[in-house]
Amino acid sequence: MDIEQKYKKVFEGMEEIISERVKNKKYMAMGYTSNLDMLCDFQVERLNGLLKEYMPDAKLSDMRPAGSIVTMPDLLETLVYYCSNGIGGEVDVENTALVEESFQFEFGMGGTAVQAALALSELGCPSLVHLTDNSKEVCDILNTPFVYTINEDGRLVHTDKIIQTQEQEVHFIIQFKKGDKIDLGHQEIEIPCSNRLILTKVTVNKSVPFSMPYFQWVEENARQVSSNVLSSFNVILDSAILKERLDYVEQHVKVYRRHNPGGIVYFEDAHYHDDTVRRLCLETVYSCVDIVSLNEEELKYTLEMYRFPADIEDIISCVKGAKFIREKFGIHRGVIVHTKDYSMYVGEQLEADIETGLIYGNLLATAKARNGWYGTREQIKEVLGLECSSKGVEGARKVAESEYASEVVLVPSKYIDKPKYTIGLGDSFVGGVQICF
Repeated sequence: MDIEQKYKKVFEGMEEIISERVKNKKYMAMGYTSNLDMLCDFQVERLNGLLKEYMPDAKLSDMRPAGSIVTMPDLLETLVYYCSNGIGGEVDVENTALVEESFQFEFGMGGTAVQAALALSELGCPSLVHLTDNSKEVCDILNTPFVYTINEDGRLVHTDKIIQTQEQEVHFIIQFKKGDKIDLGHQEIEIPCSNRLILTKVTVNKSVPFSMPYFQWVEENARQVSSNVLSSFNVILDSAILKERLDYVEQHVKVYRRHNPGGIVYFEDAHYHDDTVRRLCLETVYSCVDIVSLNEEELKYTLEMYRFPADIEDIISCVKGAKFIREKFGIHRGVIVHTKDYSMYVGEQLEADIETGLIYGNLLATAKARNGWYGTREQIKEVLGLECSSKGVEGARKVAESEYASEVVLVPSKYIDKPKYTIGLGDSFVGGVQICF
């Protein structure tokens, strides 16, 4: 069966699998942060206008990202750097009024877990989320029949039943498009790749306050929780707080596993604001999870941190890098790498059909990229008509012919050269993968 036939078969079986999950009251537990995203209507012409007004004599190629955005030059240089290199990332922002006044925004959902839950919700697939920012705006976006959380009384409820107890946290999402041109005087830079920059004003997620009723419910109802997703420790800068959270999660995972030995503990990596935090997180939590999932930039950063030579443009080098990470940290089952061209699992054989999971992940991510919101069943069906990435297809061929063929599952993505949306694609992918567990 070729890859196109596999995509079609997986899509055709999706409704039955989700119906079975609903019937059996099976949930994915999604942790741990939420925040309000401010989605920017980014137009490169607006950026060019601001550059002309505030930095007319600047040299575009000399611009570097600010450590924290306070002034207009901080904002403009940061934008130019990320756009001109076509890379994604996160930068702290102190002066939120400056950002709000410079571009137009609308509300969106922020946080790996909750975005994955919304992607699943569009398919009628139930999940359970842990909230940090539980403001009315966040709860309104999450208020669907298929997204659940646990209230202070320990009851399974929808988010319209939640009373705000934590400070709101806002992230500004700026998405830029391949091919747009940054102009200043006689200088011109073409954006080489569509990507996104996140400007964060961290409040509640500095500490990621845990909801004890959430953890208790997951532990007591572990048989109903097919997978337990851990994420979003990356913005905690206080090592003592991070260690406390990681130690608690480690004990939680032990209880969950004891009550549901077949459950999957899944860690989604992220962009870290501090290398010390990254190292502490990796060296604490990786060893207690079944699967670590990360994108190619996160793979590159981690391998560089541990001085493992790798070329993320070379698929075999990525396989070797994923194997190194699994072996170094003692990840129980395997590593997933997800990119715009392919998704790949490297590790031991699972009871679940991980190839199906990767296909679900690719479909949900591409539907989000294509439509600008989480894909409906009909929109996902339309994705089937897209061509697979030629780079992904070539990667699959190389893996199949390599010595690693027996321990790698690689699925080429349905490719979009100029996505309408670049934020939340990895989060949607994470949601899709959980369907197979």
